[in-house]
Amino acid sequence: MQTIGTQKDSSAWVIQTWAAFVISISMTSFGIVNLPVNGWVKGFISMGMAFSVGSTFTLAKTTRDLHETRRLTARLDEAKVEKLLSQHDPLNFK
Repeated sequence: MQTIGTQKDSSAWVIQTWAAFVISISMTSFGIVNLPVNGWVKGFISMGMAFSVGSTFTLAKTTRDLHETRRLTARLDEAKVEKLLSQHDPLNFK
């Protein structure tokens, strides 16, 4: 049976993704704060940004969970096939 190891991201990749996230949120927040509009508009845009970030995290987690479920299902199916093949004797004609 083929073993599927866990995916390990390099520390450089993790740092880069967190840095990109922090920088993008910071710059967008800075832009919203400095918009030449009243507080209601800034609040509406800020709320939209917060919901967009939250839904992005949810979508990423859901996509990852679906991928892991499919991988686990594929491994279980492969194990069942291997068990059937190991029990099969082509010379036994009973």
